[in-house]
Amino acid sequence: MVKPLEVLQKYWHHDSFIEPQDKIIKSVLEKNNTVVILPTGGGKSICYQIPALLNEGVCLVISPLIALMTDQVNSLKNKGIKALSVTSALSQDEIIKAFDNLQFGNYKFLYLSPEKLQSPLIQQKIEQLQVNLIAIDEAHCISEWGHDFRPAYLKIPIVKELTDNAPIIALTATATAKVLEDIVHNLDIDGAKIIKQSLSRKNLSLRIVHNEDIYYHIKNILQKSAKPSILYANSRKKVRTVSNYLNKHNFKSTYYHGGLSAEEKKISFESWMEEKTPVMVATNAFGMGIDKSNVACIIHLDLPLSLENYMQEAGRAGRDGEFAYSYIFSNENTISELKERFSKGLVSVEFAKTIYNNINSYLNISYGELPEVSFDFDLNDFCLHYKTQLLPTYNALKLFERENILLFDENLHKRSTLKFISSPELVLQYAERNNTLLIKTILRSYGGIFEQAVTINESALANKINRTTDEIKNMLIAINKDGLVHYNYQKNIARLHFIVPREDNFTINNISSNITKQNKIKAEKIHSVIQYAKNNSVCRSRYLLNYFDEKLKANCRICDICMQSDEKITRKDDQQISVKILELFNDRQQLSTKEIINELNFDANIVLRVLQLLLDSNKINITSHNKLEKIKNE
Repeated sequence: MVKPLEVLQKYWHHDSFIEPQDKIIKSVLEKNNTVVILPTGGGKSICYQIPALLNEGVCLVISPLIALMTDQVNSLKNKGIKALSVTSALSQDEIIKAFDNLQFGNYKFLYLSPEKLQSPLIQQKIEQLQVNLIAIDEAHCISEWGHDFRPAYLKIPIVKELTDNAPIIALTATATAKVLEDIVHNLDIDGAKIIKQSLSRKNLSLRIVHNEDIYYHIKNILQKSAKPSILYANSRKKVRTVSNYLNKHNFKSTYYHGGLSAEEKKISFESWMEEKTPVMVATNAFGMGIDKSNVACIIHLDLPLSLENYMQEAGRAGRDGEFAYSYIFSNENTISELKERFSKGLVSVEFAKTIYNNINSYLNISYGELPEVSFDFDLNDFCLHYKTQLLPTYNALKLFERENILLFDENLHKRSTLKFISSPELVLQYAERNNTLLIKTILRSYGGIFEQAVTINESALANKINRTTDEIKNMLIAINKDGLVHYNYQKNIARLHFIVPREDNFTINNISSNITKQNKIKAEKIHSVIQYAKNNSVCRSRYLLNYFDEKLKANCRICDICMQSDEKITRKDDQQISVKILELFNDRQQLSTKEIINELNFDANIVLRVLQLLLDSNKINITSHNKLEKIKNE
């Protein structure tokens, strides 16, 4: 009989499991329902993929994000393992063909969204499969107290009726005690084996920067290490701006956000993975499922939207076991921006009713009608037409999707691209001569547009200067004819498919209590982030782990608060250890943190803290090969 380790070696080329992967795999192979809480980078997918490969039949994986499903399917295919996903992009004939492949083509994995699982056709097809395991990824989505609650997750237990006693494994990176209780209860798997790994990261220094001069501190932080970094920001504009700033100051940077085309995302991602541009500036659209162990630094330019999000994003640093950092910029500006973003994006019951009624009017749907067809939907044009703000309107659509009122397919078609081919001086002269507010708006909105073609959104531009989308398109065609730009127009739309008949206020009244409860939970999460950022007395690791109902026995000794409190007590000892560390570089030019710890007869946390002091004082730095080296005095 083939053993789990043999499968790991064959497909993943690893010689051993990361604790507690082997324990989880053993539980699944024993047919136990299992709930797994593994921090980011803990290798959750292997915990269901290896048991599925060891048994006859197909593993059904329920996942919330198309992008995450695509990554997982591509990763398995690259290993020579047959896998596919069934999404809203497939027609009925394509779905039937996919299930024929699953049944007769020796496929091992089927990825589905929880919404797709509710389709009668798909349920019928699943009943015809030999399902050996049901894996539920991002399982926190089943809890109202989870940071990405999706009501469709509550309907997942139907899968137990469609399969022949297949065990369930539910996986997430973070879960409070309440969320964990909801996962077990809502999946109806009482008695499930719970396997948790501590969220504590002994090599990750958590820090808050209380300063308004963000650009100065970004440069200062990035200069200390040549290893890959990720900078998170809460807006696409800020992502572009910061990346362009870093490139102008000799940092090799790229950027990533949800508005880029699939090709642009691919180019940006691969450039970062291959370390051609080791600094990635991104929204939280970036990072899910990435497999890069040597990230040295995570910087949040804005306050994260929840502590759950923060733990996942910060946890992408230091997976190789080497010393790593996580910084959050917290000041009056970032706190007020977070509060404003929350209030602007809030969907009240009354606003939900307004948007729902407007959508039905916009698409000419009659009262009581349930359309059988899907609709093209231009969100920006809709907002312009009804004079509503983009963010809360988008959030309302996502709310309707979560509550199974409609499907909002954001898999947009190709985006239009634009590049200025004249000099900046000639472009500005043209704008002044023709009184073209559009050109000035484009220059303010899109960076790097003189160097390369960038994706643009005509509807968003129309919204900014109070024109229609067609007017923007025609103006750009005219500017193109005048030889200033290369303009490649592409239709930019989403798709809407209605699940329930139009019943106006009655439809929203049915979910009003859910809306109110979710708004309250979101407000509490925002409050928790602000309180964490304002904390100046409790060890940051201890503070965070307490939020997730985990007790840390001792302070981490390497966060900014611990280092400040320890400085008064241990300055003399630190100086002695610093001298010993620097002496090690007399014999060897470069050393890893593990090598330094092994050479010195001191507690590892103390050594890590002193290394941090040496990095902060520019006595040592980190090379691109994950080593430390002494900085030579000029």
